[in-house]
Amino acid sequence: MSQPPDTTASSAGGRHRQPWRVAGPVLVALLALVGAGLIGAALNAPEPTRAPQPSAGAAPNYPDPATGTDLEGTAPSSTAAPESGTGASPVLARSEPVKIMIPRIGVDATIMPLGLTPDGMVEVPPLVKADLAGWYQPGPTPGEAGNSVIVGHVDSKEIGPAVFFRLGALLPGDGIEVVRKDGSLATFVVDGVKSYPKTAFPTELVYGPTEEPGLRLVTCGGDFDEQTGSYPDNVIAFARLAG
Repeated sequence: MSQPPDTTASSAGGRHRQPWRVAGPVLVALLALVGAGLIGAALNAPEPTRAPQPSAGAAPNYPDPATGTDLEGTAPSSTAAPESGTGASPVLARSEPVKIMIPRIGVDATIMPLGLTPDGMVEVPPLVKADLAGWYQPGPTPGEAGNSVIVGHVDSKEIGPAVFFRLGALLPGDGIEVVRKDGSLATFVVDGVKSYPKTAFPTELVYGPTEEPGLRLVTCGGDFDEQTGSYPDNVIAFARLAG
């Protein structure tokens, strides 16, 4: 891409510039096309520090879009988006998120709303503000029914390790807190974290419909490819509203 995906980031210096594409009335984001740089920008250092990658034990028991099986190797009973938890979680009224806190990985960050560019791409935080997270505004707010999506850079030439640099270190049971504009606090519990090739991004698991209040955190993962100027994977944390 010759132009950065965020119209507010025309001077961004990261090498990752491929945007998320949204298609259809459901606004499905094809993050496999985000590739390199929607949420990652290589560091200036000759040998940039590698962000933590999810452990095998942290993978959620969700259907794997690449194989049609769940992550434990058995065929899923349904292709519908899975329910989180064993019972219905309380649903909160709509209120925009303003801050996210993840104690295990040291995240305490302001959230900015993200929309769509005129050409149908998902906006991303400017690389010069890679310490900020971004909430996909057309989707549910954290705590509403459905999956709320918050994205963040893994690193940036401007600041080095970015807001979601350590996302892959999360483990099932870890807590995530989101402060909402109405003053309420939505608390989530991590179900699992997994790295997906961008060619097999689990669109339905991230953006698919569900009656449960869920949270999806997304960043780039894998080893930065100097030849393509991109990261090969996306690291995704799946969480449910604590009941």
